Amino acid sequence: MINKILSDRPTKLFVIFSAFFVANALIAECIGSKIFSLEKLFGFHPSNFSLFGEKGLSISLTCGVLLWPLEFVMTDIVNEYYGPKAVRRISYTAVALIAYAFLMFYLAMSVPPADFWYSTGVKNGIPDMSKAFNGIFGQGMWIILGSLTAFLVSQIVDVTVFHKIKKVTGEKKVWLRATGSTLVSQLVDSFIVLFIAFKLGQGWSWQLVFAICVVNYIYKASMAIILTPVIYFVEGRIEKYVGHETAMKMKKAAMGAGKEFENIPAAG
Repeated sequence: MINKILSDRPTKLFVIFSAFFVANALIAECIGSKIFSLEKLFGFHPSNFSLFGEKGLSISLTCGVLLWPLEFVMTDIVNEYYGPKAVRRISYTAVALIAYAFLMFYLAMSVPPADFWYSTGVKNGIPDMSKAFNGIFGQGMWIILGSLTAFLVSQIVDVTVFHKIKKVTGEKKVWLRATGSTLVSQLVDSFIVLFIAFKLGQGWSWQLVFAICVVNYIYKASMAIILTPVIYFVEGRIEKYVGHETAMKMKKAAMGAGKEFENIPAAG
């Protein structure tokens, strides 16, 4: 069975894409608790601008946004070659495994720490290793709920918009369906995560929610446009790997909605 899977290139590619997609999503969630300054990253001082009446704003983002644009690139690629059902499969898998990971984090936080762990932490400039561990992995439940909900909903939106555009453009204008679907889904993602995590969870004002949403969306939209050439590059590598004929069959099967990629003849 394993030899058959490994010899079928479309199936092997799907396994690789799925593994990368889930790993990337999990890493993004884990590093998302760190906030960084985009201005300082490029050597500038925080801008301190005003938006919707909120003053002193700057472009401060979670480290998770460094990886999330890659998720939407992967979504568009999987959507292009395997269809919406495949995207939903890996999205549900990612959400389930992220939820499982956070459950394990909370179990690890509840385990009593060894006494010597505190003293070794002081040597590294950390007065309480247990509190540091809990601070990093113990993200609030509202943030977790907001992040997972936003991820799942935005993935569904991305798939839907992608295929609606593709039905109009056909195989042409890959950039339009890839970038267009990402721009719409990223707007949904930015609003939902902020609304659940900070409006409902921490009582932020609507002005602050919209202001931070706009800042985050501008970054995500910019990255979606910047990463568009990556999609063309990956598609070129896929076609070279599976062959032009097989690649075209995969795309046609993906548009068939009900057809599975398993039925595509193996290449090579």
